[in-house]
Amino acid sequence: MTLSSPSPSLQNWNAAGYAANAHFVPALGQPVLDLLQLQPGERILDLGCGDGVLTEKLVALGAQVIGIDNSPDMIAAARLRGIDARMMDARSLTFANEFDAVFSNAALHWVNDDPDSPIRGAFRALVSGGRFVGELGGHGCVSAIAVALMVALERRGIPDAPSWIPWYFPTVDEYETRLRRAGFVPQSVQLIPRPTPLPTGMRGWLETFANPFCAALAQNERDDFLDEVTALLKPVLRDSQGRWTADYMRLRFVAIKS
Repeated sequence: MTLSSPSPSLQNWNAAGYAANAHFVPALGQPVLDLLQLQPGERILDLGCGDGVLTEKLVALGAQVIGIDNSPDMIAAARLRGIDARMMDARSLTFANEFDAVFSNAALHWVNDDPDSPIRGAFRALVSGGRFVGELGGHGCVSAIAVALMVALERRGIPDAPSWIPWYFPTVDEYETRLRRAGFVPQSVQLIPRPTPLPTGMRGWLETFANPFCAALAQNERDDFLDEVTALLKPVLRDSQGRWTADYMRLRFVAIKS
């Protein structure tokens, strides 16, 4: 049994699994946090706050922070940290002219069906002169992993395997164009290679981030599918000591609402 077509809602988030397998995501968010140049008392919107680990750092720096995410489990985890976290889709932000900055780390590449919507929503949410600062996956991110996932799907007879890719990984030029189209003035847009060690190996990463590919298959096929993907990647992403590194590429940006 297979699904006939992918959907942007197929990624399911589990806060406990995310903390175990992907704690490197907020831990590696410090460079983009530094770009924010936050001043105490500023109002900040954390767009895609997840479990609130990085949002806590914004609060500790003296900001008034609202976090939004569309995962009930992640929102619950963020609220346990004392974060003002609200259920909201990044494509349908409801704020207007009320934040000094919109901050986003490792969230915007999940909006692959309409990447302009969160940019327009961030523009509306900001006061004049406010800044939009973020990082998402950039062009070429996890390319080896994506190819292995598609190959394993095709071997199982899934048609049009590329259509199951859930991510939006733009080039610098493409993202600059989207920012300008929304009304922003880009200050900096950079593509940064960032090979990323995986604390629980490739299988842990796949169990956390490859849900949309697994959704193409019946439940009883998914373990074998992930085992095959892991085996395909072993020669290129696992070193002689058994350590796994994902082929991450990050797009990091700062833009101003003029």
